[in-house]
Amino acid sequence: MSVTPVESGAWTRRFHPAPEAPTRLVCFPHAGGSATYYFPVSRALSPGLDVVSIQYPGRQDRRTEPCVDSVDRLADLVVEELGEWLDRPLALFGHSLGATLAFEVAKRLERRGVVPTALFASGRRAPSRHRPGRVHLYGDAELIANLKKMSGTDAQVLGDDEMLQMIMPAIRSDYKAAETYQYRPGPKLSCPIIALTGDEDPEVNLEEARAWSEHTTAGFEMQVFQGGHFYLNHHAPAVLRAITTQLGSTTQLGG
Repeated sequence: MSVTPVESGAWTRRFHPAPEAPTRLVCFPHAGGSATYYFPVSRALSPGLDVVSIQYPGRQDRRTEPCVDSVDRLADLVVEELGEWLDRPLALFGHSLGATLAFEVAKRLERRGVVPTALFASGRRAPSRHRPGRVHLYGDAELIANLKKMSGTDAQVLGDDEMLQMIMPAIRSDYKAAETYQYRPGPKLSCPIIALTGDEDPEVNLEEARAWSEHTTAGFEMQVFQGGHFYLNHHAPAVLRAITTQLGSTTQLGG
């Protein structure tokens, strides 16, 4: 699918501008993911929400740029970019690595006096629940096998050697960022956190997902869906409803 971003910067892709929307939703992709993963989300939520998707370096139109293998560095860079997108209330949605990154972005925004409307943390254990990981050190064959097990990469891509060679550096860098992330205790967020998780996700159990409640002084909610790490691919309407319900959007969701 070919999509053309509108009014986008180096780090942001705004596929369906919604200038009248009261709230902007910033979406953070998973490890190996790209901004276009959220194209259907943008289409479904516009014009009730103005959706902006983050594009990490090292993939798609940024494939010639050096990858960033640190969550803290990614968060610093994203917050600088978001300075131009603060004309209305901001909510954050992240899946897997994206959830950790969204959390760190929220912390930085709050230090600047900008409190997000909400943080949606999908498919990721709470920052304080660390698991050691070495996937970023795997050989290519092992890394590809892990991707297939997680079902997070298009099957056609996994069968295309040339395409795999193009995206492998970005995937490895993202895994390194996720696996070497170190949570530093500090002030809790002032925004509500909504944790979304699959009941068969090998990367996060229910206790680890519920622990997101420890990172906010505002409200907390957890929704559990049937499925694995990429449960949201099979429960998109329910996930979108969770977003619109929390943010008070009047968008009428399609099928």
